[in-house]
Amino acid sequence: MRLENKVAIITGGANGIGWEAVNLFLREGAKVAIADFKAEGMEARLAGLDTYRDRVAFFQVDVANRESVNQMVAGVADRFGGIDILVNNAGITRDAMLSKMKPEDFQAVIDVNLTGVFHCTQAAVPYLIESGQGRIINTSSAAGLNGNIGQTNYSAAKAGLIGMTKTWAKELGRKGITVNALAPGFIETSMIESVPEQLLAQVKNIVSLQRLGKPEDIANAYLFLASNEAKYINGTVIEVDGGIMM
Repeated sequence: MRLENKVAIITGGANGIGWEAVNLFLREGAKVAIADFKAEGMEARLAGLDTYRDRVAFFQVDVANRESVNQMVAGVADRFGGIDILVNNAGITRDAMLSKMKPEDFQAVIDVNLTGVFHCTQAAVPYLIESGQGRIINTSSAAGLNGNIGQTNYSAAKAGLIGMTKTWAKELGRKGITVNALAPGFIETSMIESVPEQLLAQVKNIVSLQRLGKPEDIANAYLFLASNEAKYINGTVIEVDGGIMM
């Protein structure tokens, strides 16, 4: 098992890509902290993971709130004895065209998708250094590389994550920590439920694989970057988008 005895925090782990990653990391032997703002339904979800009950726990957290993050990270380290992997997967959208975007919606996305990653990473770094082979995986987006209509806030946050990824790779590499990012394309999660079917059909047409991505496509990439197979990959942005806009 590629993550045997490793301790992983997966933010936004209660749903979608995060939940897929939680299950995959557990199957690969990791101890997993599900860190999410939404606690509703988690008791039932954890019951479904009873096979792994000694290796999984839920921690409610608001990644935009530093004190909440500090409590979560300390709680994970206390529960599992350390931290080896941080997957910064949590994210929100508040889409609107520039002329109609509310300042509070712009700020909310920045607070969660960018500042939240800063909070989680800064809080976890001492434990990752102690691990000696820490892994930080940030979730950027194709929107962070290419922009996307109606997503000024989201694109800005995801582009910022790329800059932070490369900076942290330079700062933390000497301490044995790798820092990488994924740039997913359109993935079949609740985030795209509000996208009109006609638009999704157009998206499929510009993806060379002619389909939307699935949560497991991203979770598998998380697993690779978290594993020893990726121990010499640092400061990269891996596009997991099916070949969109090639």
